[in-house]
Amino acid sequence: MDIINVEKRDPKVKAKHLRRMGIVPCSVYGGTLPNSVLIQMNQQTANQLCRQKHDGSKIRLSLDGQIIPAQIKEYTRNPDSQNVDQVSFQALKAGQTVKSFAHIGRKNSENVRGVLEQMIDEVPYESTPEFMVDNVTLDLEGAAPGTLITVADIPELNNEHITLHIPSDSIVLRISENKMAADQEEAAEE
Repeated sequence: MDIINVEKRDPKVKAKHLRRMGIVPCSVYGGTLPNSVLIQMNQQTANQLCRQKHDGSKIRLSLDGQIIPAQIKEYTRNPDSQNVDQVSFQALKAGQTVKSFAHIGRKNSENVRGVLEQMIDEVPYESTPEFMVDNVTLDLEGAAPGTLITVADIPELNNEHITLHIPSDSIVLRISENKMAADQEEAAEE
């Protein structure tokens, strides 16, 4: 879902009316665009986009046969239906620095012995579009109690083209010994 089909939106039609018709009002601004452009997409596409992507994700918008590289700047959901209410996109321009977030995920965390604490879910940074990082997955296979992962330990973010907006020694996650299990083992040995 990296190319999203959108259409220009009639500014005279109220957002509330569009939503009732299953259409999500959106806008795209910045980059090579001289002005903000009001756009729209169908509800199903917006919901799917916001399930699969997040703020800062890089995508491409297809508008009137033109492909616009962009990032999701923000979106809101209806608190009752959980449908996406609106989406704002920032157009990207090669060589132009933009602020974004790298979202931190994990795999093999079910195999971790000990207490896993993730302190940071997203790392704010800025870079040019060609060096943007949407997601980072930390593989915790074989990670033991005492493991500590900082932002500096994430290779995707150690790039001279990325400026972090968080100290590189910030702790992303740590694995502590399960105190209760350790006490039980100690009691069993006595």
